[in-house]
This record gives sequence, structure tokens and C-alpha cells, in this order.
Amino acid sequence: MDSHMFIASLVSGAAAGTSTDLAFFPIDTLKTRLQAKGGFFANGGYKGVYRGLGSAVVASAPSASLFFVAYDSMKCWSRPIIGRMLPEGDEQLADTVSHMFSSSVGEISACMVRVPAEVIKQRTQTHKTNSSWQTLQELLRNENGEGLRRNLYRGWSTTIMREIPFTCIQFPLYEYLKKKWAQVQGKDHAAPWQGSVCGCIAGGIAAAATTPLDVLKTRIMLHHKSVSALHLARNMLKEEGVSVFFRGVGPRTMWISAGGAIFLGVYETVHSLF
Repeated sequence: MDSHMFIASLVSGAAAGTSTDLAFFPIDTLKTRLQAKGGFFANGGYKGVYRGLGSAVVASAPSASLFFVAYDSMKCWSRPIIGRMLPEGDEQLADTVSHMFSSSVGEISACMVRVPAEVIKQRTQTHKTNSSWQTLQELLRNENGEGLRRNLYRGWSTTIMREIPFTCIQFPLYEYLKKKWAQVQGKDHAAPWQGSVCGCIAGGIAAAATTPLDVLKTRIMLHHKSVSALHLARNMLKEEGVSVFFRGVGPRTMWISAGGAIFLGVYETVHSLF
């Protein structure tokens, strides 16, 4: 990746991440409250749907920039290597594997910033404190004795476990739809608005498919102390039934589907300016 492409990915990612979080934050709050233990109204209902916005805004630009810098650079680096490893002539398979690998690296990079912000955001959304700043102060006080790293990065492994399947569905599908749309029109690249539509479709499918992992991630982040994902999943299944793993599927699918349209549409638009 040259410096020009690096700057394009950096700025495009920052613009995409910030615009999406600002536009759809209330829906994310409703989804979090649906998934939290105790149910929707016990965790705030429709009140204060912008609680936790501060942590999301602070983290959205750097996390999205990290994702796209890693994603775009890994695509450039991995595609020739993967192409040589796979049977000659199977270009679509090579593209798909490259997109899956690159987006996974991108998600892991973004989670370095995203996970602490998610912990702060979701605790604030469920009225554990009145603001993102108060939540951060509470975590820094280390009242549970688990240390700063375990408090701020609670749910790290579960977030990665959610993000990798999500991104392995979303980005290969997004790239495939863009490619096919461009081919139908006899063009080399799809227009930014077409990329936005492709992002909407791909994001919605990926969001619905990974909802159970998202519910589990939310519960771990809201837990007072660290808990294993398997232990928590067993307790949730025993106490609340299998339906608990699909709580918030509607808002999550709607949020990520519409958010994917803005996120990838803004990314494509800004990127095209470079």
C-alpha cells in the first residue's frame, strides 16, 4: 500500500465510522437494552437513547480507520499470494479468500480501539452510570479488583469471535455484489451509491446470522466480573431459553443493514475523491 492509498483508507474509514455511529446510535441503544439481562424496560426502555454516545464518537473514527487501513493493505498484499496457492483460473475463490482474510485482520486491528469503547458505551446505555466519562472513571477505579486490562477489554475474545464470522460473511458478499453489478453494466467499478446498496444487503445478512454471538458479547461486557463465554451461554440457555440468543435481532439487522449502506457508501464516496 502506497502513501496515497494509506491516506485514502484512513480518511475514508474515519468519515464512514463517525457518520454511521452518529446516525444510528439510538437503534444500537435499543438493541443493547433488549439483549441485557432483565430485559428492555429494566435497562432504560426508550429513555436516554443517546447515553454512551461520547465513547462511540471518540472511538468510531480511529477504529474504522484502523479497519480500512488493515483491510485495504492486506487485500493488496494477500491477493497475489492466495492466487498462487489456489488452482489456476479460480479467480472468484481467490478473491473471496483474500477478502475474508483481509477483513478478519481489519476487524482484529479495529477491536484494539472498539472493545474498550463498547464496554463503556454499553454500560452507559443500560443506565449503569449517567455518562461515558462516569463509566470510564468507574472502570479505572477497579472496584472489582480485576485490573484495568480485564475491565476495559472484557469481552475481547467474544467480540473477535463475533466479528470474524460477521466480516467473513459481509465483506466477501459486499465485494462480490459490487463486482457483479459493475460487470452487468460493463464497467470496471461500481458507483459509490451502488456500493452503498451492496453494503446494506451484505450487512443485513451478516448481522442476522451473527446475532447469537452479539447477545453473548453484550452480556459479557455488562457482567460485573469476568466470566467465560461457555459458562454464561449455559446459564442463559437454562434460565431464559434458546430465544434469548436472538434478542435484538430486528434492531441489530436494521441498524447494521442501514448502517452498512451509510458506512460503505461514505467509504466508497470519500475513497473515490482520492
